Parts: sequence; C-alpha cells; structure tokens
Amino acid sequence: MSNDMLRRKALAEWRGLDEPRQKADRCASVAELLQKVMPKLGLGERLGEQEISAAWKEVVGDFLAQHSLPVGLSGGTLTVQVVQPSVRYELDRSWKRDILSKLQMRFGKKVVREVRFRL
Repeated sequence: MSNDMLRRKALAEWRGLDEPRQKADRCASVAELLQKVMPKLGLGERLGEQEISAAWKEVVGDFLAQHSLPVGLSGGTLTVQVVQPSVRYELDRSWKRDILSKLQMRFGKKVVREVRFRL
C-alpha cells in the first residue's frame, strides 16, 4: 500500500469517516483553452488571422504597416490589402519572400503558406 493510501485509511479510522479526495487542479488560462477549442470549432484560422494582424507591424516595419493590412487567412493563404499600386508592386516584387519567411518562422509553415497582395 502506498503512503497516501495508508494515510487515508488511518485518518478514516481515527475520524470514523472517509476523507474526501482532493480534486485535481483544473485551472487553466483562457488563452490555453482557446488554443484547444478554436480548432475543434473550425475557427483555428480565425485565431491565426488575429495573431498575424497583431504582429503585422513587427513583421513588415512601420512604413509598410501604414500602407498595408492583413484582411484574411484562408487555406494557408494570407490576403493583404494594400492602399497604393506602387506599394503593391514593391511588396509583391521585393518583399514577398522576406515577409513570407518571417511569418512562417513566427507562426509556422502550416499556418501561412502564401501571401497575396490586393488593392
């Protein structure tokens, strides 16, 4: 018999009652619960979209963040709204690979597989 079992038995005999078992600590943070529940509800991409939007300025820098905004994530494709054609051209031709690699390092290759820019 384990020490815990012996302790419970001795206390039960002494008191004349069984000692109630202590419940395991089932506390969890809301963030942990959401990470588990959102994919089960089919909302996993929505959570990823919110995280990407919050980190967009850090990923692309101040100037590009002022002229672009992530608007959707579907099937691993991040859609980014751009305010000017010249900014879209610059992002698409010069910065797309860098932005994609930064997003993949931060959020994983399964979350963001492609980036598309639109006006």
